[in-house]
Amino acid sequence: MDMATSFVYPPPPSMLLNTMSVVGLAALAQIGWSEVRGNHLKYSKFASSSSSASPQPQKHRFGSFSSRIGMLLLYTPAFLAAAASFFVLPSDDLRFLLLKSALALHFLKRIFEVMFIHKYSGEMAVDSAFLITSSYFSSTVLMLYSQSFALGLTEPHFDLKLLGVVMFVVGIVGNLYHHVLLAKLRNEEGGKKVYKIPKGGLFNTVICPHYLFEIIVFWSFFMVSQTIYSFSFAMGTTFYLIGRSYATRRWYLSKFDDFPKHVKALIPFVF
Repeated sequence: MDMATSFVYPPPPSMLLNTMSVVGLAALAQIGWSEVRGNHLKYSKFASSSSSASPQPQKHRFGSFSSRIGMLLLYTPAFLAAAASFFVLPSDDLRFLLLKSALALHFLKRIFEVMFIHKYSGEMAVDSAFLITSSYFSSTVLMLYSQSFALGLTEPHFDLKLLGVVMFVVGIVGNLYHHVLLAKLRNEEGGKKVYKIPKGGLFNTVICPHYLFEIIVFWSFFMVSQTIYSFSFAMGTTFYLIGRSYATRRWYLSKFDDFPKHVKALIPFVF
């Protein structure tokens, strides 16, 4: 416990936060394992079960949104929660201000990408959209709520917030850059609904560098905040995106005979 409190604040006196730290981590790990087993959240290339590299419409049990509307629904509530926190939870504490700013900037950047960068070729299932939206919104609210309990407490022995700021910048820029590369790939096809093997940047070594940088962003939230809940959600996000990236690489291998075998799923030269 002494070693743990060198890096994080003590557990907050909140049954909700302590319960959600465990439940959220377990749920995200389970969803990541489901991705590995082939039971996917229905968005992006997994919105369709078609065997073709050209997305095909598919009926979903609870209906579907267009991809653009679905993506906006994923990120807008979390952004609004982060933006509102400046007024609902006013504080001049540097760590709290950094966390609020990082969360707001991250989700604002995702909304910007939805509106002006991403190219869309399919739909998003309503149940998948609801699950992801709930996860982003609740995790944002709970990270901020957890941070409010840390106000006035003794700082952890190892102060990671400046490292967290650096990681946040690296993560958000790297994620944006690789999303732009994906959009340019679609532009090269004249906007047609066809998938190609991505190239450029870290796509030459892994098929999901945008996931890698997203993981870095969520670990930066932990380093800025250093709470148990933010650690739990960063770990859960890592487990989920490991599973999703594994499934994505398997999808490319099944669709493209010329997919380079040296290109890993998430971590260059490793996995």
